[in-house]
Amino acid sequence: MTTLVLAQPKSLMRLSDLALLLVAVVWGTSYGVAKRALAFYPVLGFLAVRFIITFVMLLPVLLRTAQEHRRDAIRTGLPVGSLMLGIFLLETFGVAHTQASNAAFLISLCVVFTPFAEWWLLGSRPAPPIVVFGGLSLVGAALLSGGLVGELGVGDALMLAAAVLRAITVCQTTKLTRGTRVPALATTAVQAGVIGLGSLLLALCMPGGIPPLPIAAAFWQSSLYLVLGCTIFAFFAQNWALKHSAPSRVALLTSSEPAFGALFAVLWLGESLSVSGWLGGGLIVLAALWTTVRRG
Repeated sequence: MTTLVLAQPKSLMRLSDLALLLVAVVWGTSYGVAKRALAFYPVLGFLAVRFIITFVMLLPVLLRTAQEHRRDAIRTGLPVGSLMLGIFLLETFGVAHTQASNAAFLISLCVVFTPFAEWWLLGSRPAPPIVVFGGLSLVGAALLSGGLVGELGVGDALMLAAAVLRAITVCQTTKLTRGTRVPALATTAVQAGVIGLGSLLLALCMPGGIPPLPIAAAFWQSSLYLVLGCTIFAFFAQNWALKHSAPSRVALLTSSEPAFGALFAVLWLGESLSVSGWLGGGLIVLAALWTTVRRG
């Protein structure tokens, strides 16, 4: 781990870990909630709605930020938001062209890629235990999702690219935000603006453009949950944590997302989980819990 991370107070590290575990919980629920919303509206249009609403809600925060810090938020949010837009697009079209089990497993490779991206981009060699428990989390993801099935195709390549881009994004966020005093919510506002506007422009370029907004209450309820929980809170928490923790640690904690997603599917959506799935989820949670009790 980096000296900067080791120098963080223990209480701050614990708070960061807790925030990231909560991010994993809400992101784990996002798949089922987003699936509900997508029954009413196409993907690009839904992404535009979700992130433009987020940007509008956070715009007052950005405008009230001191001019110097607002410039820092824009300087950070524009490139990171562009990377995140790329992740959303790769994941969305990747899922559309591969099996769900393949997508879940391949995106989990982010936990393995991140320590090496951190070494490459930040010059911080990954601690051996982080690599070991990242591998354990990956094994858990394989058991939970069923691993790779069938021949690998374009969709699998897109999901793999999304995993690589996730690893690069957390490292770039750390590189751009560490040592600055820019508010995490201001950075989140800029990121949301980039993703929302990018999705809107792409949607307008699609045949038929954007259909009228749905009036179904279920769509707006789902959208509001995703805006408040899975975007504003989650992006804020991750942006804040990356100023106080190492990217590989952040990736390992947020990689527990599939386990919480599976638990949500069982308890809330009434789905079933195999014995290997429970075992895989347990390994993921074990790796995340180990990370929270290990400082640095």
